Amino acid sequence: MRGDRRAVWLLIVAGLLLAARGWLADHPQHDPWAPLDLRDPPGWATRTKLLSLKDDPVECRAVLERSGVAFRTLDQAGEGACLRADRTVLSDLPLSPQVPPATCAVGVGMELWMRDVVQPAAQARFGSEVARVEHFGAYSCRRLYGRSEGRWSEHATGNAIDIGAFVLDDGRRIGVLQDWDGEGEEAAFLRAVRDGACDFFATVLSPDYNAAHADHFHLDQAGRYSGVCR
Repeated sequence: MRGDRRAVWLLIVAGLLLAARGWLADHPQHDPWAPLDLRDPPGWATRTKLLSLKDDPVECRAVLERSGVAFRTLDQAGEGACLRADRTVLSDLPLSPQVPPATCAVGVGMELWMRDVVQPAAQARFGSEVARVEHFGAYSCRRLYGRSEGRWSEHATGNAIDIGAFVLDDGRRIGVLQDWDGEGEEAAFLRAVRDGACDFFATVLSPDYNAAHADHFHLDQAGRYSGVCR
């Protein structure tokens, strides 16, 4: 009798494992072992996979190829703490004045943020898509806050980007500096896209963080798994 019960339990466990395996096969966004494909919706494993790309530009570019995302790579530039070994440009991102070279991981984060957060938020609140996103650049060979000593900024290697405003298809411009402290749909939109960025970037800083970010969102892929979102 005891042997029969054990056999039944083993069959149940085996069935559950097979069911779980099948479910993960149908939902690769939740499977930590499945290759990342940006065409899949975000899932439980997406953030961990994204953060792992920071130190693996070869795999990051393989993700872009697998996902059908247009990109080009540039030769490395800089030296020392500002060596930019990974200079990747995602050609179709609606960044203005132009798409800056950044790390592949930043590009992937931007691709998902625009698709899954920014555009849906703009449609929901304004009935219009975002035509372009104004930025302050990705690369700047400097230490944090321009200090003469201390930790180097993620901008020093192009592993960050600063976002200043969003311009809709209908011409409306929503800027961090002028609209963050408002009470209308513009301020609500900015908070929604700030919060949503935290799913795709290791660090997200906004005017809520400090005065140095009063006019932009700072987004980076520093590889901190317990990142800052503020």
